[in-house]
Amino acid sequence: MPTPSQTIRIAAALVLNPAGQTLLVRKRGTTAFMQPGGKIEAHELPVHALARELEEELGLQIDPVQAAFLGQFSAPAANEPGFVVQAQIFQLTIDTEVMPAAEIEEVIWADPATDPVVELAPLTRDLILPFYRQSLTAIA
Repeated sequence: MPTPSQTIRIAAALVLNPAGQTLLVRKRGTTAFMQPGGKIEAHELPVHALARELEEELGLQIDPVQAAFLGQFSAPAANEPGFVVQAQIFQLTIDTEVMPAAEIEEVIWADPATDPVVELAPLTRDLILPFYRQSLTAIA
């Protein structure tokens, strides 16, 4: 069990476009793609941290009310060995272009039905994409 000092608290989003693809981002100097989002500051609600991070990293302005809370997920951190990310995950659907900014070097839209041919962060690979796929089959 990780200690509190080994836990990174983040807010992240399953950002979807009208075609049902999900947005993945890669930070500068790293190899793994992940959900957009970032660390929650001490004074912030998770949804407000998410809105701040999406604007800083992608130029995306969202109304926090539009972010549907999906749950809390934990996985090994992709870029900090020995740490665990504890993620508050929200879902958003957008119909706008996003551009990488701040520490984000690359963005891709991935089809949830197939694994993208890129390296994925453990949280995305093992929890978020399977969760999204399961929600799609539950609807069908």
